[in-house]
Amino acid sequence: MNDRISRLLQRRSVPPRWLGEPGPSEQDIETLLKVASRVPDHGKLVPWRFILIQGEGRGRLGEVLAATFQADNPGASAEQVAAERGRFSNAPLVVAVVSRVVPHVKIPDWEQLLSAGAVCMNLLTGANALGYGASWLTGWAAFDRRVLDALGLEPHERIAGFVHIGTAKETPTDRDRPNLADIVTRF
Repeated sequence: MNDRISRLLQRRSVPPRWLGEPGPSEQDIETLLKVASRVPDHGKLVPWRFILIQGEGRGRLGEVLAATFQADNPGASAEQVAAERGRFSNAPLVVAVVSRVVPHVKIPDWEQLLSAGAVCMNLLTGANALGYGASWLTGWAAFDRRVLDALGLEPHERIAGFVHIGTAKETPTDRDRPNLADIVTRF
C-alpha cells in the first residue's frame, strides 16, 4: 500500500480543543485553499468561498458568539457563555467554507451544495497531508443569521462548515468504521 492511501486510511478528525500552535504558515494556507478548490464544480460556478478566521479574528468572532448565545439564553451561566466565547479559540486557523448556490438552468442546487461539502473534505485531507490535525464542524453558529451577518454572509449564503486546523496536541483513537459488507451492494 502506498503512503498516500495509508494516510487516507488513517485520517481522523481531531477535536478543536486538541488543536494548537503552530498553525499553517501562509504558504501552507495557500496550498490548503488550492487543494480545497480542486473539487468537482460543474459549470465552473465556484459555488463556495472562504473566510479565514485566525489571530484576533477568533476572539472577535468569540465575542459575537458569546453575545448571541447570551441574548438567546439569558439564564446561561458564566461558564456556558465563556465556552461559546472560546468556541473558535483553540485551532490557530478556522476556515469557514461558505456555500453560495448560483441559480443555473443545468446545474441543480444539490450538486453545488455537494461541491461545497467536497471543499470541506479536501481541506481536511490537505491538512492531514501537511501534518496538521483538523476537524469539520458546524454547530449552532453556522445557522444563526446574526453570526452569519457578522461574518459578512449574503442572505443566500450558508456555512457548509467551519474547518478547524492546527497542530494536534493529542491524537484521538480511531472510531468504529462501517463494515463494508453492511453498506455495499452490487448492481
